[in-house]
Amino acid sequence: MKRREFIALLGGATGWPLATRAQQTAMPLIGFLSSGSPENRASLLTAFRQGLNEEGYIEGRNVRIEYRWAESHSDRLPGLAAELVRLGVTVLVPTSNIQTALAAKAATSNIPIVFETGGGDPVRLGLVASFNRPGGNVTGFTGMSVELSAKGIELLRVLVPQAAIIGVLMNRSESDAAFEVYLRDLQLAAQAVGQRVEIVNASSEREIETAFTTFAQKRADALLVGADSLFWNQRAQLVDLAARSAIPTSYFSEEFVRAGGLMSYAANRPDMYRRTGVYTGRVLKGAKPGELPVQQPTKFDLIINLKTAKALGLSVPPSLLARADEVIE
Repeated sequence: MKRREFIALLGGATGWPLATRAQQTAMPLIGFLSSGSPENRASLLTAFRQGLNEEGYIEGRNVRIEYRWAESHSDRLPGLAAELVRLGVTVLVPTSNIQTALAAKAATSNIPIVFETGGGDPVRLGLVASFNRPGGNVTGFTGMSVELSAKGIELLRVLVPQAAIIGVLMNRSESDAAFEVYLRDLQLAAQAVGQRVEIVNASSEREIETAFTTFAQKRADALLVGADSLFWNQRAQLVDLAARSAIPTSYFSEEFVRAGGLMSYAANRPDMYRRTGVYTGRVLKGAKPGELPVQQPTKFDLIINLKTAKALGLSVPPSLLARADEVIE
């Protein structure tokens, strides 16, 4: 081999590892998609970053995150998901609800997806093949909102045993498929305990106001607010309307109770977001989403506001107080 050819070959051999090393050390990019607003997700984002940290990833140091917020406008989700895909994210993390996850799945079949949803059956809605072996490029965490709503009805029956009718507030715009599954399962849960429920849909701030008028006309004795990003963002309005209507209400998040609501029974969402961060970190390290089981909550919190109960003229049974994870006085 001629000396000049040898030097050229040596230069190529030394240059290739450098290029490879540069690619390997390029900072991965997470695409974080939410149906909500950043100001309402601060504590959850902290929990998500904590999960990433547990896997060795620190935002700004060895991982970047691009955030996209639908601000409770579900029609924006497909476009936002597509935008993150065009950015070439390493992993896509849709959060908040099942529709966000479905929008992410529709946007890509190649980029790994780690979802977090407040509820909805990901198998029945076509998001994954099964809980244990999701398959494809998708895995994540689901909040079992139907089961939680059934538990919410049970707790309302303990707190308001004379309730002949329990109203249920829902938002059909989140996803027609998710709504139908939720509606059917909720009605079955109510029938199992002999409870009559009246379901009213609200997809805007104005419709929430109208819904409370409807519940009054139907003489609902108590109210269950279904998990929904619109209701999360309008929690001050909902708590105020429940107080003005003097209707005992159970919510899907502790933030409602801290704002003056009566009661909440819900999965511990910060823990869900932390675990989502852990899964995301594992995927960044090379784990295949389709081989990571879809997981459900392991922590649930019952929180009761005794001040609100007193204002409603309710006496909280000792048995219910004993079950509470926190009592606000």
